[in-house]
Amino acid sequence: MNAYPIKFRPILKEKIWGGEKLTKLFNKDSKSSSIGESWEISGVNDNVSVVSNGIYKGKTLNELIKDFKTDFLGFENIRNYGENFPLLIKFLDASKNLSVQVHPDDKMASKHHNSFGKTEMWYIMDNEKDAEIILGLKDQKLEASKLEDINSKNVRQIFNSVKVNKGDSYFIPAGKVHAIGAGVMVAEIQQTSDITYRVYDWDRVDDNGNSRELHTDLATKATKVFPSDGKSNYKLQHGKSSNLVDCNFFKTNIFNVEGSQTKNYSKLDSFVIFMCVEGNAEITQNGLTEVITMGETVLIPANSNDVSFNAEHAKFLEVYVERNTVSTKKMAS
Repeated sequence: MNAYPIKFRPILKEKIWGGEKLTKLFNKDSKSSSIGESWEISGVNDNVSVVSNGIYKGKTLNELIKDFKTDFLGFENIRNYGENFPLLIKFLDASKNLSVQVHPDDKMASKHHNSFGKTEMWYIMDNEKDAEIILGLKDQKLEASKLEDINSKNVRQIFNSVKVNKGDSYFIPAGKVHAIGAGVMVAEIQQTSDITYRVYDWDRVDDNGNSRELHTDLATKATKVFPSDGKSNYKLQHGKSSNLVDCNFFKTNIFNVEGSQTKNYSKLDSFVIFMCVEGNAEITQNGLTEVITMGETVLIPANSNDVSFNAEHAKFLEVYVERNTVSTKKMAS
């Protein structure tokens, strides 16, 4: 495979809670005023990403995996996931509260949906004053069955709310109840899954007066209790990667670039994804250069060696699947 910084066409999703920041700040191509998600790299059925640059322009993510296998994904990823891309990469803009929700783990998702579960993380890219997210239950002894009795009067007493600031990072394992609050924009890394169990939707109705479906029975079975809110405590380092999340499904670092720098990935055995969360930079591989700006994403294939960066100032989320950390069995395609 000819390795170079690969870009994909964003897949934009209108949402009842979406806004205009992804189009106005990140120049995503849409005239809609309610774009909630930009799927940057996706292998989800019927939502497979397409290359937008270079010699593989027009090829799908799945075609690259099929054609180049370990050169593209890495040996361990092929062993664990076959020809399924293991991650779903997104930017999200919440102009209104997202539904309070929970995701199943691999065991439950396999049983009910023949799918992977959904463990994820958020990096806060922007927030309005006093914006919040919901992470977990306030009462650590609260029975999951209480999720069936949520209403506008008790919702704030049941769920744990956290005020957020730009640069905060949170790990949300499968089973943790959560929601992005109004005025928060995030970069999200997750397992390849689009399974969500809604617990509470803020009493919203559509234009026809209908409420969105809730999934309280499955949510009750999926919900687990966690002792921590999952916030990452990291120290930003000049020219180095600082770890935000290290779990069985992905590793995410924040990489601060000021000036010129080269990193070698020859021993990693994984593709590497760079999500630009601040500034802009040039990324060069095999003599081919791509400019990446805030709100853009590139993928470096697993057969890569040296990758060079040049920026006056830029911050990236550096995402990959580290060797021997994955324990998930392959699901049916």
